[in-house]
Amino acid sequence: MHKNFNRFKLRTVSTLVASFLIAQAAWAVDPFTVRDIRVEGLQRVEPGTIFASLPFRVGETYDDEKGASAIRALFGLGLFKDVRLEVSGNVLVVIVEERPTVAEVDFVGAKEFDKDVLKKALREIGLTEGRPFDKALADRAEQELKRQYINRSLYGAEVVTTVTPIDRNRVNVNFSVTEGDVAKIKEIRIVGNKVFSESALRGLFDLNTGGWLSWYTKSDRYSRTKLNADIETLRSYYLNRGYLEFKIDSTQVAISPNKQDISVVINITEGERFIVSGVKLDGNYLGRDEEFKSLVTIKPGEAYNADQVAQTIKSFTEYYGTFGFAFAKVESKPEIDRVNNRVAFVLQGDPSRRAYVRRINISGNNRTRDEVVRREFRQFESSWYDGDKIKLSRDRVDRLGYFTEVNIDTQDVPGTQDQVDLNLAVVEKPTGNLQLGAGYSSNDKLSLTFGFKQENAFGTGNYLGIEVNTGKFNRQFVVSTVDPYFTADGISRTLDVYTRTARPYDGQGGDYALKTTGTSIRFGVPFSELDTVYFGAGIEQIDISGINLPTVYQTYIRTFGAKSNSLPLTIGWARDERDSALVPTTGRFQRVYGDWGIAGDARFLRSNYQAQQYIPINKQFTIALNGEVGWGKGLNGQPFPVFKNSYSGGLGSVRGFEPGSLGPRDAQGLSVGGPKKITLNAEIIAPFPGAGNDRTLRMFGFVDAGNVFGEKDKYNFGDLRSSVGVGVSWISPLGPLRLAIANPLSKKPTDRLQRFQFQIGTSF
Repeated sequence: MHKNFNRFKLRTVSTLVASFLIAQAAWAVDPFTVRDIRVEGLQRVEPGTIFASLPFRVGETYDDEKGASAIRALFGLGLFKDVRLEVSGNVLVVIVEERPTVAEVDFVGAKEFDKDVLKKALREIGLTEGRPFDKALADRAEQELKRQYINRSLYGAEVVTTVTPIDRNRVNVNFSVTEGDVAKIKEIRIVGNKVFSESALRGLFDLNTGGWLSWYTKSDRYSRTKLNADIETLRSYYLNRGYLEFKIDSTQVAISPNKQDISVVINITEGERFIVSGVKLDGNYLGRDEEFKSLVTIKPGEAYNADQVAQTIKSFTEYYGTFGFAFAKVESKPEIDRVNNRVAFVLQGDPSRRAYVRRINISGNNRTRDEVVRREFRQFESSWYDGDKIKLSRDRVDRLGYFTEVNIDTQDVPGTQDQVDLNLAVVEKPTGNLQLGAGYSSNDKLSLTFGFKQENAFGTGNYLGIEVNTGKFNRQFVVSTVDPYFTADGISRTLDVYTRTARPYDGQGGDYALKTTGTSIRFGVPFSELDTVYFGAGIEQIDISGINLPTVYQTYIRTFGAKSNSLPLTIGWARDERDSALVPTTGRFQRVYGDWGIAGDARFLRSNYQAQQYIPINKQFTIALNGEVGWGKGLNGQPFPVFKNSYSGGLGSVRGFEPGSLGPRDAQGLSVGGPKKITLNAEIIAPFPGAGNDRTLRMFGFVDAGNVFGEKDKYNFGDLRSSVGVGVSWISPLGPLRLAIANPLSKKPTDRLQRFQFQIGTSF
């Protein structure tokens, strides 16, 4: 040891090893007062980071214990692969070797995932551009990549990491991926079932052994999350049919040695079937026992049903909430008679304490403005907690149609006994909707329609729509805007500007055009949470031009001229009780509207009523019914204006017939529509073969009937045209697509048929 200074040196590759070496160090120094601290070896790390981590300062005493603590602290930063302390007189020298930083992360052979998805996964474990790198981090990255592939049923995926040093102590990290083939479910077994067949139980699962559409549904790819969901579906199936003591004994998932085939075995014990013998209430029900009893859905004399019990508890809790008791607790205590297979339930209710809402927090609305969500709330801050208003608020936000998920949870406010916060979490979805449609017939050839809708323009909650029809014989251009909160009370305002041109069908002997240009304004007044009344006014000009005009148009021109103006007033009502506007499975939708031509050349009355009903048969099948009736009459001795006529035929009315081809015709055989209309539709919606329980892809069978009648004609059900057929509906990235193949039943020789039709962005 040199006489002028003492020196010791400690090297390590990890914090634990460093601690061990320090404890066993052969070189030691006597305690001394630090006169100065120098740092050597820094490239990117700031010296202040070193000084802040040292357990001593200049002027303080240094000893071996503090040296060991210093090394542990510096290694703990994760920035260095080597740390040494050297003592020169009273000067302490900290010598570090920085870990290299990641310059670039790249992937070779990754086809299943987009590279950005994989980079995000690695970023979450600390491997990303600009961060320090070490071998342990690379190992974790490999495991994370394999986990990502396992989640996609690629169990044979292999990952090889290549680290390439470059200048300035940086490295490029490259992951070479051999994905292999997808492991598929080859067998699903349910063992222990006696009451229900194994095939019936497997039919409940979203996972299956595959079919011809597995490339789309991916239902034969194993997923632990999906299996857990299927197991819960199986459990609910038994519990809702009386099997109170049903159990899942075990679940085994095995993979073949080549990592390509997966087998799933679920062992169950069904137990006995129990009948409900009675229900009684116990506890504090606020003196409203009879009101709570009316909420009980558990039915004595019928088989035990777990959903009924859960629904009763939920209804009780929500009813407590309407009186401000946010912390109410309800328990169902079964009293089981195993001799007679009977079960009675005691519902224990405790309202706990009353509370009020301190704050409403909203998250997930990255695009939608906060006020757009808040104005739908009926539960207010600093008001008593009201379960009904909270549920209504959640439903109103969901009905906006801007979010795929809307969830509200209640959170206690720390330090208080009577306050809660409401946390609303939403997941936004694209609110733009591109609508495309096409039809083909021997007369029209190919006709196209285009539409663009933005239901949440710039996150304001306002609607902007553009509709264009480029058909050879029917063209239109419509621009619509809707401000749902034109006033703070929720009165909406709709502005429309449009131009429509109708031409005769090719080969029918006419060559004319009917052009309608106009604008309108409409207001919607909410009279309840489900009901809205609309009223408005418009002005439009009709221009009829061409040769070989239909008789009805010639008559109109002789009376009013080729150009005429009208000023219609409108009023309407709508009520929407459906569970979803996009894929409804239950509920009803109704609307009524009327037009009154109060001024101008055309004086008329027109009204329309439409009703839709959705009836769920079970989880997979739904019956959908639609009915529409229209009526119109001319006023002041004038006929009903022909340009206000209704039309029928095609998607949205009677499939199998050309769009707008049904109803009265003139002497030249041209369809001129009529003021009276009837449309009836019935569908049974079912899973698409091979798609399992996927609701985005469904098939349906349908029966349609309808027609259009003249002003002086009576509604005659004997003249209705009808068709039957099958179709496919798909919630595509462009919007809901419906394809139909129809066979007309009741038809006339002069009817124009179109057996195949499809459209994106329509219903019925």
